Amino acid sequence: MKKIVMLLFSFLVLLGCTKKKNIVPVEMETWLEQEAEKQIMGCRVTGFDSTTLYTPDGEGNYKGMWTRDFGYMVENAFHLIPNGDVKNAIVYLLNGRRADGCIPDRVRADGLAIYSAGPVDNPLGDPPSDNTQFMVKLVAEYVKNTQDIEFFKSCSKKLDAAMDYVPRSVDGLVYIDPRFPHSPYGFTDTIQKTGELLFSSLLYWEACWELTALYKQTGDKQMVSEYGKRAKTIEKSLEKLWDKDSGMFYAATIDCRQIDIWGNAYAVYIGFPLGDKKSRIVDFLYNNREKYIMNGQIRHLTEPETWKKTLIPVKPGTYQNGAYWGTASGWIAFALLEKYPEQSSKILTDLISDYQQRGPYECINVDYVKINNYVASAVNPLGVIKKIKNKNSSF
Repeated sequence: MKKIVMLLFSFLVLLGCTKKKNIVPVEMETWLEQEAEKQIMGCRVTGFDSTTLYTPDGEGNYKGMWTRDFGYMVENAFHLIPNGDVKNAIVYLLNGRRADGCIPDRVRADGLAIYSAGPVDNPLGDPPSDNTQFMVKLVAEYVKNTQDIEFFKSCSKKLDAAMDYVPRSVDGLVYIDPRFPHSPYGFTDTIQKTGELLFSSLLYWEACWELTALYKQTGDKQMVSEYGKRAKTIEKSLEKLWDKDSGMFYAATIDCRQIDIWGNAYAVYIGFPLGDKKSRIVDFLYNNREKYIMNGQIRHLTEPETWKKTLIPVKPGTYQNGAYWGTASGWIAFALLEKYPEQSSKILTDLISDYQQRGPYECINVDYVKINNYVASAVNPLGVIKKIKNKNSSF
């Protein structure tokens, strides 16, 4: 009996160690946490009304607070930002909302709300198709971390109007009319994707479920039902973007109908219901890893492909048209985790090693780097590492 007890104890200890195995060495995670805090502290500027704004980088290249970039900071590193700063910054962005419900792409320190990507005097068409979703996710993250449901109640109607503003097809997917191209998801805001969109639709799906959860807390059954229906419609309609031959989703249905590495990994990361598609996506990501990973950082497309259409000229191999980004590294690592854990770990350790040597750039390539001290490059993988740890400890 004693032997059985000891064997059982040993098994449980071994099982516990296996489950709690770190995706990266503890010292690397600690370094990344400190680096993320450094970047968050370094990107702050003061707005005209004394609100602390969190800009995308610590180099002063992005002069304002971008909705999506601040969204990534709050989603992945809420614990590194004072609660009051988060709330005040959300209000600052919401105050820039347009009468038609449009959420600003960014708001400058002087209070000017800017709705479209690109220069103020030469915008890239209509507003990007993702700012609403990031605004919803910002509010949801704040409420989750503070339990301040009253804050949601105070801005819920603004969020509803913003969700209605986002253009969607008859099948419920986020849509850009090819006759009037403009920026899609902001980390590809120079790329001319048109038709029904993968990444922005995934973000819309997320926002719908976030609003469903928030409205459940307020007891508004009608809005719970409404957003649940919108989410379910996306789950049925995303099939339109599926490429059976590759086992991956396209980025869009018309212009730039190309395999979207980021979008597919993100679908796995957020738990979008993929069914049998999930294993095909994971296998594609693993089997083609040499074509889109450099130093743990991720290309939007597999080499040597570049986007078929851009809104402005973007040299192949640079920026959003072929460079490698740390923003998406964690999503790839998470997608590969269950089936290919060694590769998952390698992506993150290679990434952190690269950051330790030269800093978290916005994007890189051979003999090419763009903007050091880029906040999303640090906070996004940190958030994934913490999510993986929580997932392992919850078994």
